[in-house]
Formats: sequence, structure tokens, C-alpha cells
Amino acid sequence: MNDYPAMIATVNRVEPVPRRIRALLAGQTVVDTTRALYVWEWPNYPQYYIPLADIRPDLLVSEGHSQHSPLGAVEIHGLRVHDTRRPHAAKLLRDSPVPKLGGTVRFEWAALDAWFEEDERVFVHPRNPYVRVDAVRSTRTVRVELEGVVLGETPSPIMVFETGLPTRYYFDRSALDFAHLIPSDTVTECPYKGTTSGYWSVEVGESIHRDLAWSYDFPTRQLLPIAGLVAFYNERVDIVLDGQRLERPITHFFNRSTDRSLLRTDSGR
Repeated sequence: MNDYPAMIATVNRVEPVPRRIRALLAGQTVVDTTRALYVWEWPNYPQYYIPLADIRPDLLVSEGHSQHSPLGAVEIHGLRVHDTRRPHAAKLLRDSPVPKLGGTVRFEWAALDAWFEEDERVFVHPRNPYVRVDAVRSTRTVRVELEGVVLGETPSPIMVFETGLPTRYYFDRSALDFAHLIPSDTVTECPYKGTTSGYWSVEVGESIHRDLAWSYDFPTRQLLPIAGLVAFYNERVDIVLDGQRLERPITHFFNRSTDRSLLRTDSGR
């Protein structure tokens, strides 16, 4: 059993979205609806299913073939806005055995340039209505180590509690030993926190562990307490909380059988 709350939605659960949803491509509004549906294709987060009537019909381009899915047969469409083309961008469900899904379209998220809930930009995927994300001040001492090397320690972390994920511990930069941190060009996005402004790999001995730490200089307003602070993947480092070493969690971010986060340094480094 995990030591953090798990996701509760089941696959193929359908719920109404009580927010206006819009999506843009090449400056044109493709989707504008207050009738979207959340559909959980897997438990971690839902996708938007959009009524066909709330999509610009002139921008959908049939690709002339269909696929079978657990929700019914889907017709594959591309998107075209002037010279901008996005093939395989949309799946149209004419009919579905799942109530309410007939006549809806599911878009590939990255096929659109930007998505909005009301007037706030949303990144990566729809926000899960059953997920809570809190940034909480603490006076519990936290130390982060890797292979016995102390990377940082703080008596005043910011703890981020996010449904379905282990607690993340955010450190003030003055509490870290940057002699072991190597800046990376990696950028990631989170629907709850925003876009990262920094990533670091960790060098210990002759090994470089790729992209283990990150920071948000300009997080979403709900997560402002973490602005400029640095957190590490608990899955790949050792966290010592109030003197107790925590077990490394296993999450969908790192699969032990396929993890390739470890790189060897060049002999001339």
C-alpha cells in the first residue's frame, strides 16, 4: 500500500465538465463548449470528450478510416487551419455503448496549440476534478541524499501533497549543494503547477543521474509557495524526514524495468 492517497476514478467513468473549455490551433478557435465530458481512459486523469456540435466543422478533415476502441468505433479525423495541418488529431464517436458519449470527439492534446478552462491555460492534460494539490509550509527537517552524498538539507521545506503521487519536498536553493547539480535543458509542464523553469541532473562520483531535480520560478497561482524552490524525484533519490529514511516509491514516472535515468560521464569529464 502506498503512503499517499490513490486515484479513485475507474476506467470509462464519465462526468460532466462544469467549465467552459476552449482549444486553439493556428490562432483559430477549434473547440468552444460548456458541454464537455470528462472520460477516464485510465485512472490517473481524464480526457475531454467534446460534442461534435461545439467544434468548428470546417476544420475537421476525415481521413477515411476508423478504429475500434472500448468506447465504440471511432472515425479518425485530422485538423486543418489554413496551411497548418495536424493528422490523426481527432477521434469521432458516432455511437457508443457508454451513455452520453455518442456524437462526441476526443482530441489528441498536443494536436492543439493551447487549451483553456474558462480563461486559464491548461497544460499536458485536463485537470482531474478528484485531484487535490496543496503546497504546505513545514518545520520538519528534510534531507536529500544520493549514494550517500548529501545534496541538501532544510528545516523549513515546502511540502506538496498531490493526490496519486508521493509528497514532494521543495528546498530553498541556499539549502542545496549545487556542486553536484548540473543544469539541464529539459522542460516539463504540469496541469496543476505550470511550466518548469529549471531542471538539474545529479553528478555523484563518476555517474550522472539525469533530470532528478526541477523548479518552477513562475508556478500557477495555487502553487505560489514553491516559486523558485527545488524538488527531487523521490523515486530516484533518498529522502530522510525527521531522521527517518523513507522508502523510495514506485510511480508511473519511473518504471524500474525501463528506467534510463543513469548516464555514465565521459572519461574526459
